[in-house]
Amino acid sequence: MSLLLFLTSSLLFSCLDSLTEAHSTHLPRRVFTDKEIAVKRSPVPGNHAPVRILLRGEPDSVTAAGQTHLYTYDFQQPQEAPVERRLVWKECADSSTPENCGCNITVVHERQEADQALVCGTNGRVTLCCDVNLSEHSPTCTPSNKLGPIEKSIRSFITKEGEPSALVESAESADLYITNSGSQEYVGIHKFGKNRVGPENHNKEQHYVGLMLSRGREDSLQDKVFAFYKEKNRDTGVQDDMWLPYVTQVCMADIGGRKNNMQLRWTSQISARLFCGDPDTRQHFSELVDVAVVQADQWQDTRVYGLFRNEWHMTAVCVYTINDIDHIFKTSAFKGQSTANSKDRSRKCVKDSTTLSHETLKIIAGTSEMEQRVQPVNKSGPLLFNHHNYTHIYADSSQHKRNDPHTVLFLSLNNGAIHKVIQTGSQTFFTAEYHPFNHRAHISSIILHPSSRKLYVNTRSELVQLDVENCAKYGDCEECVLARDPYCGWNRNHCSPATSDTLQDLTTGNSTICPVPAFRYSTDARAPERVGRIAVPSNSKYFLSCPMLSNHAEYTWRQGVSSIPCRLKEQECLLLIKSMSPEEVGTYMCVSEELGFTKVLAQYELQLESRAAIGRLSSPLVWVCLVAALIKS
Repeated sequence: MSLLLFLTSSLLFSCLDSLTEAHSTHLPRRVFTDKEIAVKRSPVPGNHAPVRILLRGEPDSVTAAGQTHLYTYDFQQPQEAPVERRLVWKECADSSTPENCGCNITVVHERQEADQALVCGTNGRVTLCCDVNLSEHSPTCTPSNKLGPIEKSIRSFITKEGEPSALVESAESADLYITNSGSQEYVGIHKFGKNRVGPENHNKEQHYVGLMLSRGREDSLQDKVFAFYKEKNRDTGVQDDMWLPYVTQVCMADIGGRKNNMQLRWTSQISARLFCGDPDTRQHFSELVDVAVVQADQWQDTRVYGLFRNEWHMTAVCVYTINDIDHIFKTSAFKGQSTANSKDRSRKCVKDSTTLSHETLKIIAGTSEMEQRVQPVNKSGPLLFNHHNYTHIYADSSQHKRNDPHTVLFLSLNNGAIHKVIQTGSQTFFTAEYHPFNHRAHISSIILHPSSRKLYVNTRSELVQLDVENCAKYGDCEECVLARDPYCGWNRNHCSPATSDTLQDLTTGNSTICPVPAFRYSTDARAPERVGRIAVPSNSKYFLSCPMLSNHAEYTWRQGVSSIPCRLKEQECLLLIKSMSPEEVGTYMCVSEELGFTKVLAQYELQLESRAAIGRLSSPLVWVCLVAALIKS
């Protein structure tokens, strides 16, 4: 019997210890499950993640390109299966060589013309590219005059699904830039169009995560393409990193070198290491996982948000400007060359790269890597870093108002959750954590429809529409302002989509700007009744609970002049009455305090009762703890 008491006692205290959880501003302030927010889901046919999601027209209408079909999703009727339209390859249908048929889609780019898209597919032997009308009932991949040079030059190149790419169109012509990752031949950036250009062959293993166009310079000749990748480290020392992060550039005007000397190979490509870390603590992140680009009105101010990981599976986000990258490419010495020799090599894009001298091409072929590394903006440390295992990053800067510029970052986790983070200046704030799935899931991609604030998240089996403008969940004015949600503001009646007239403080979340009293009962639907009268048997144990709405608040139970710490677990604030007696009779209030704002979340009045009673419990873990406590008693 004494052993049983010992075991149940240990179990009880173990449970109570597990209910205590430290709060941190590095945690998302609010956590929303798929039952608390507007989530619409639709199955993905074939159990294969879409190659590309196209947000066209209305926010509730989405076109996804699969391996062989185009799928149209109507999220006003998510219970309906997506409309399937098989892509017809006209060249295959008209060909007498059936071996060219059966292509799987690998590249999709919307074009300047409405409802038109460039689509490429491969069967492992050839790659076909053509023009597709996305609105056709039976979409057919047909050749076009403008895309003709791309179709012709890419035919013998095998494209791979998931590689970053960019389409550049002018009135008369078009070029397709696409990367080739791995350790096989000709890894790097390839250009297809009127002039086909590619990388020199090398034996480096590189994996590309992003490709962007940098245009809008005063001299359009200097427009460039930037690519971001991780390269496997050739050094195999114990202290060496397995992966090294890089940025590389090529000139859009580059058409390759002279005949028999870098012919059809980049003459303008230069690369530089990216640095993400804290020099003071010598903590750094060397594996580049993903990038998100925020284009600016001035090309120099365009920002690149890099998602990194280290060997301890900690992740970090560092921010770089194109101006800082450009500066390194213009001023740094080349690796392994003297400063004098580096100055002899021009860094400018030239109109006709085939006219470069043999001597210049020899210098170019010698090395293309910079000695200096690219530092984050203002030589700062990571924008954020923690133990979360992030897999993708998406940046939204569509809402810049009242001289309060900010960027919203969406970061997917390896368990299927998503963090919404706001960046203002050098500060970051975790506003929310969303759980669009009720199970662990591997997210393949995320994309936001900017005007509707609908986030589209896909896995191999589902495409989910998630409303991330869930302002009604913030309740009263103080909650609305404390949330620091860039999409929400107080309109003097309720928390609503932010406008220039709504109350909002994204920098500090100062709720004193609200024109209402700062102490009142919660009106949140998740909160228990305002006053619950509960009769508890003498000498028995009892749990009181109230909802934990914010991870950034401090929670206490108050009884008279006493203040009792809270046991926190699974979004619940718990209080254990160890043994009911006349001293425990009275009123108990669960109170939260956050940045000076105090709020009563629940209130109970406990009375002595002669018969047994068990309070409402918030989770299976609490049931286990209470049973253990009852056994012990």
